[in-house]
Amino acid sequence: MRTERIRTDVLIIGGGTAGCFAAYVIGQKSGRKVLIAEKANIKRSGCLAAGVNALNAYITEGRVPQDYVDYAKKDAHGIVREDLLLTMSERLNHVTKVMEDLGLVILKDENGKYVARGNRNIKINGENMKPILAKAAAEQENVTVLNHVNITDYKTENKKVTGAVGFSVNEDIFYDIDAKAVLCATGGAAGLYRPNNPGFSRHKMWYPPFNTGAGYAMGLLSGAEMTTFEMRFIALRCKDTIAPTGTIAQGVGARQVNAHGDIYETKYGLTTSQRVYGTVMENREGNGPCYLRTEGISKEQEQDLYKAYLNMAPSQTLKWMEAGKGPSEENVEIEGTEPYIVGGHTASGYWVDNNRATTIEGLYAAGDVAGGCPQKYVTGALAEGEIAAEAILEYLNGKDDDRIAAENKEEALERGGEQELSQTAIAKKAEYESHLNASRSLMNAEQLEEAMQKIMDQYAGGIGTDYRYSGMSLAKADEKIAALLPVVDTLAATDTYELMQIYELRERLIVCQAVIAHLAARKETRWHSFGENTDYPQQSEEWMKYVNSRMENGEIKILYRDLITKGNTGLNTAEKGAGER
Repeated sequence: MRTERIRTDVLIIGGGTAGCFAAYVIGQKSGRKVLIAEKANIKRSGCLAAGVNALNAYITEGRVPQDYVDYAKKDAHGIVREDLLLTMSERLNHVTKVMEDLGLVILKDENGKYVARGNRNIKINGENMKPILAKAAAEQENVTVLNHVNITDYKTENKKVTGAVGFSVNEDIFYDIDAKAVLCATGGAAGLYRPNNPGFSRHKMWYPPFNTGAGYAMGLLSGAEMTTFEMRFIALRCKDTIAPTGTIAQGVGARQVNAHGDIYETKYGLTTSQRVYGTVMENREGNGPCYLRTEGISKEQEQDLYKAYLNMAPSQTLKWMEAGKGPSEENVEIEGTEPYIVGGHTASGYWVDNNRATTIEGLYAAGDVAGGCPQKYVTGALAEGEIAAEAILEYLNGKDDDRIAAENKEEALERGGEQELSQTAIAKKAEYESHLNASRSLMNAEQLEEAMQKIMDQYAGGIGTDYRYSGMSLAKADEKIAALLPVVDTLAATDTYELMQIYELRERLIVCQAVIAHLAARKETRWHSFGENTDYPQQSEEWMKYVNSRMENGEIKILYRDLITKGNTGLNTAEKGAGER
């Protein structure tokens, strides 16, 4: 592989919502050199790729940021970082205004006020939101975009990040990137479990199938602390298309009903996890299929639903068209998805402080990859991108003396010839090339991925067991996942695209190990349907604490931390209240 070395002030890994906005903010506020490394193309990458029709995190008229904190805390049954939620909530309306100024169309009423959808949402025409955001980032003079580059590992020295390594997805190029600060914005993890639609249609899932947990895996391998992976997210979706249900539930007031027409949502509770739990239980008791009751809605409401889904999930509108029956004539069948690990909806991810700094110096996390702060959605990811960007600039400004000394050293090395690759870079390049040069293997990444998903589904609480697991089944899952990891080292790649698939599999397997360890560590059932611990089927006040983890010598080590509230914002959250198992 040809080697390319790049030096930058700030490396942003992942050009999705948080990554692009962070680059834009740094571009607006400083002349620091920024490099966005994106596996796809920032114009249509990440969770915003297909657009959205509402901003689900907004402080509507008559509400205050603390209201949003209280909502998210209640929805997560108390296991949140109130300090992180508050710092995010305080910026939701500000980042919304920035996006509107950049060209996002936000619907307004006859008085010029935003059209609200519920207590925390506003309606938008958001099909082109990601291109708007990508353009704003790329047009900054000090921002460079490196599309189609797959970053696989951080470079660290003495618990401080110094850059990252990766490779081009389209060419035989190895990238060794030096950076003074790194922002991880790679999103969460899909594809760990067997999906609703396996095989040819496996891409029809709730979360982007290209989000593999890369940032989580890189953090674990570098010794960063993680939090709350046991709070998995399971979405309630329209059956088969896996299209959103909130647009129907909130847009036309559709209630959840079973096959007999009985409304069951109030029986089980109305939090996100309880809505899924009720659906699972009704099906288990023989009262399914379950639906959103839309029969009898007006033709005008039906047309609104057609348009809304064309804006974010066209397959649902097409399904109605093909069936010859719209939602006004037939209820919409619903089901739960497979579990995902995603810090934008739950509290899973890096353990960070209020600046979104991780436990590794110089490494920051924002968006779905950052933990402790659920219900971020799009605007929350924007807010965290801005928080991290501002903190990175402050960090770099505080390191000016070190920076000048380092740059003088680099210039001296360059005068004497090209600086040698670091030991990390040498080892990773050799690892990449070993896969590219290997003879054809008996298995490929896709086959191993299916084996992984089957293990997780059967033993670690997937769809096949109605999200239930036990200590014994998790032990079996851990044993079987551990057996797959050495096989990854033997896989052969004919080109860098297949090499990317191998590393995506590796990332998912590492995240699986962490998820299994976290599920086993929380000895209660706090979020019904997000996880049903059959050994401990009830919620317990003894578990009002965080389950955190670090990887040490290839093993996941569990730590427990005390809850942090909004009043503890001055605490060094990287060190406060740790207890080890």
